Amino acid sequence: MAEMMDNGPAGKIMERNTGEGHHHGVSFGEALKVWLRVAALSFGGPAGQIAVMHRIVVDEKRWIGEHRFLHALNYCMLLPGPEAQQLAVYIGWLMHRTLGGLVAGLLFVLPGFLSILCLSYIYAAYGSVGIVAGLFFGLKAAVLAVVVQAVIRIGSRALRNKVMLAIAAAAFVAIFFFHVPFPLIVLAAAIAGFLGGRLGLAAFQTGGGHKAGSGAVLSDAESALGEGIPDHARPNLGWSLRISALLLALWLVPVAALYAAFGAHDVLTEIGLFFSKMAVVTFGGAYAALAYVAQEAVQRFGWLKPGEMLDGLGMAETTPGPLIMVLQFVGFMGAYRNPGSLDPMLAATLAAILTTWVTFVPCFLWIFLGAPFIEKLRGNVALAGAMSAITAAVVGVILNLAIWFGLHTLFAEVATVHLGGLRLDIPVLQSVVPAAMALSAAAAIAIFRFKTSVITTLLACAISGMLWTLAVS
Repeated sequence: MAEMMDNGPAGKIMERNTGEGHHHGVSFGEALKVWLRVAALSFGGPAGQIAVMHRIVVDEKRWIGEHRFLHALNYCMLLPGPEAQQLAVYIGWLMHRTLGGLVAGLLFVLPGFLSILCLSYIYAAYGSVGIVAGLFFGLKAAVLAVVVQAVIRIGSRALRNKVMLAIAAAAFVAIFFFHVPFPLIVLAAAIAGFLGGRLGLAAFQTGGGHKAGSGAVLSDAESALGEGIPDHARPNLGWSLRISALLLALWLVPVAALYAAFGAHDVLTEIGLFFSKMAVVTFGGAYAALAYVAQEAVQRFGWLKPGEMLDGLGMAETTPGPLIMVLQFVGFMGAYRNPGSLDPMLAATLAAILTTWVTFVPCFLWIFLGAPFIEKLRGNVALAGAMSAITAAVVGVILNLAIWFGLHTLFAEVATVHLGGLRLDIPVLQSVVPAAMALSAAAAIAIFRFKTSVITTLLACAISGMLWTLAVS
């Protein structure tokens, strides 16, 4: 653990890292404070969270250089799950081995978990009370504008040619008109992109990523870590197999135990199995996953009512941590309404913990297993093509999510029409909710015209929703 010793501030480290015996000079205690700070500021979705991380660990602390930061980010974007949390795990591991990755990843999740758990208690106990219902009514209307913004933001980056546009359109048609499961859409896009990249087709070489920041670029050689590879970061098949076996056991043994003890149809077993599957297929971030989760949680399992997914997303948008934390709310409400022999709040709390566990333990697995071999992924055109196609498909899926949210936010009633193999959700025009339409329009104007931050817009709409509820009650 000698590399954890404090040799002074990172900015004073002058020696060059050759990969052998390099001491970056950042103590574990100092890193702990930094990861606490990152966790406290992790609002605004992945783009905002990555920007905060870049500002702190690259610009301020100068732990790693720009090139290494972006290389790690590109790898995390190839993985299922929240790329910002995985990036924190990666950098924490790079700086302070396995313990550093565990601490960075856990702290990134903990504030959001505790915040959403508290809000879920309030929602379950008092959600029907006027002022609380008004708060979530306002959040729901604002989140619709946020989801539309996500479609435009991701689409402008991903749909850079006609092939990517066609993939996005095909994904939208598949999920909106034919209700094809999200995992199959991701798989089909990945195969198409992989083959296109392997064949060297230019349309599949668009790539993707987040802008890390602007200004002077810190080179890897000038950073505390240097430009070489630390000893512990070199590929080691034995270590990879051991850590993978441990994390797989931590992930799957609890789910298997629930299945053995309570059967396949117990709500905790269903939650464990369903969100374990989501942990494997959540490419493209929370918005892409939500379309599939909403469809399954409402129509198949009956855990939520249609509009309640927006309430959960509003919680995740206004609390620190990854947006995928909304899944915790889904698990909470599913067990609260189907507690079996348990007290509803106890069942809901256990489900919230279980959902978070099976969602994020795999994230550590992907990083600890793959990060030592990351250099082998650099410049791999086939993987780059697969990522481009997945990102394009995600645009179509998020567009479906925006329409689904809009229907259930702006209208009190939505009818389902079957036309052969098609199934369409049609709004009942007479059931339009004028207040929701007004708040959604105001949120869209604030975000797109005046560039108001998402947090400010959500809080303003939440307050407006409460005031409107008080006025009409």
